[in-house]
Amino acid sequence: MAGQKILAMVMAGGEGTRLYPLTAERSKPAVPFGGRYRIVDFVLSNLINSEIHSIYVLVQYKSQSLIEHIHRGWVLSPIIPGQFISIVPPQMREGPEWFLGTADAVYQNLNLIEPHAPDLVAVFGADHVYRMDVRQMVRFHLEREADVTVAALPVPIKEATAFGIINANRSGRIVGFVEKPQVPPPMPSDPTRAFASMGNYLFNTQVLIEALHEAHRLGEKDFGKDVIPRLIATHRVYAYDFSKNSVPGVRPYEEPAYWRDVGTIDAYYAAHQDTLGAEPRFNLFNPRWPVCSSGYQGPVAAIVRGTLENSDVGAGSLIKDAVVKNSVLRREVLLEEGVVVEDSIIMDYSIVRAGAKLKRVIVDRYNVIEAGERIGYDLEADRKRFYVTDSGIVVIPKGAHRADVRRYY
Repeated sequence: MAGQKILAMVMAGGEGTRLYPLTAERSKPAVPFGGRYRIVDFVLSNLINSEIHSIYVLVQYKSQSLIEHIHRGWVLSPIIPGQFISIVPPQMREGPEWFLGTADAVYQNLNLIEPHAPDLVAVFGADHVYRMDVRQMVRFHLEREADVTVAALPVPIKEATAFGIINANRSGRIVGFVEKPQVPPPMPSDPTRAFASMGNYLFNTQVLIEALHEAHRLGEKDFGKDVIPRLIATHRVYAYDFSKNSVPGVRPYEEPAYWRDVGTIDAYYAAHQDTLGAEPRFNLFNPRWPVCSSGYQGPVAAIVRGTLENSDVGAGSLIKDAVVKNSVLRREVLLEEGVVVEDSIIMDYSIVRAGAKLKRVIVDRYNVIEAGERIGYDLEADRKRFYVTDSGIVVIPKGAHRADVRRYY
């Protein structure tokens, strides 16, 4: 990677319809995750930790909270040339349309790429929870003299029908790509698994520019559906095996090469559970590869009394006398006396009044759960008021008013 000039284009315009109602007022990359993060923080942290400091973030749907989050938490020093994280909404340079797909989004912003004259352009999604040392993918790309490299995740063959599947030979060169195939081609080294595209791409710059001009001429809009399959026939396109990516500081008990597309409520909920426990599948605390986010200028969490088991409690939260099990409380959450919270996620600035009980509930920001409420115990009753997944997770949409928990101290 030494001597390579790399520019990153982060695709952060996702509407995230399958995450509704968490995406009712925000884009998917802006959805909160864990005790203090948002989903976009994972890709930005991976790039910065990988010493890629020139980053454009392409936004689109309901982007205001995402824009504010990046402005608060991700401003890099302008003193160093080539060090920036810049937000790019649709400029409509080619007409009145917004971004019509991932390839179209980058095509509409080719004017941003060309002045930097990078050797490589990393086009990464902003919708996933993972750690990745991108430098190892760059090294793989250079060693094979690739024109394009696609990050690929080995998945069990029985689950591969849900992904875009890469057919690669033993050297890693891609010979085919099929979207959600009924009979997925297995990996050459492991017939029980298949290569799933992660939606992260590395391009030689001139190849990208020429491919996008051709895609525009042909009316193509998407990398995975259109551009990559066409380039396979004419260029050196390789699959980088993400399972071989090694990140400093990952503990032996963690799931190797952890990666989750948190695109549904159930997947989002499950990923939170993966961060809990003494030996979590995905430990959010890793000083050698930190996940960064916006700063918080407020008090630490305070626990007057209560029972806490296998849970995370965010800064500024106040627990007066409550039971919390297998749950994540974000910043400035208030739990009053007699509250029971189990297997739940309660987001920032929410209040749970005395005696309320919640089980397998996601409470979005700015909510007040009234005294004595029982949510998650009678799903038929809950469906009349809230969104409930088929697996029985209750989701309470974002409330209207911020509650200042600090006044309860």
